[in-house]
Amino acid sequence: MTPELRTERLRMTPYRLADEADFVALFQTAAFGRWFGDGMRPEAEDRAVFGRIFSLVYAEERFPVWAVRRDGIYVGHAEIKPSPESWLDGHEIIYGLDPRHQRHGFGTEVAKALTEYGHGELGLSEVHATVHAENAASLALLRGLGYVDVKQITADDGHTTCLLTSVRGG
Repeated sequence: MTPELRTERLRMTPYRLADEADFVALFQTAAFGRWFGDGMRPEAEDRAVFGRIFSLVYAEERFPVWAVRRDGIYVGHAEIKPSPESWLDGHEIIYGLDPRHQRHGFGTEVAKALTEYGHGELGLSEVHATVHAENAASLALLRGLGYVDVKQITADDGHTTCLLTSVRGG
């Protein structure tokens, strides 16, 4: 279900059990956790999420999830999946890089590969991304790839999420 994807410098492959320490370390990094999902969680929860990649996501072929590597070194996480948000009917890309590997253009390579996979392999007419409104770097990256701003959603806790969409052929 999760095929290998390659970019100019990166290799995106299904996770291996041996990747648990890298996955947990990434998700426990404050600079990463600030923008990813619901924010920082206890380490035990991140370990449980990693386990569910194998016991649910891969086992039931729910959606593709990748470990992102450069020259064999783990640099980040990527996935494309049906959105869990009630206000979004469609697939969204999710990706993040270890802060030590940011600002090298890897995020652009990953987002582009995920978008192309969504439009091409999955046949999606629209691929979405949800981004915290204060995450200027991710917003600029996605806009640079042709994503357009669709709407902003303000959560009960007051933070705002931006919905951006890539339209096939757009």
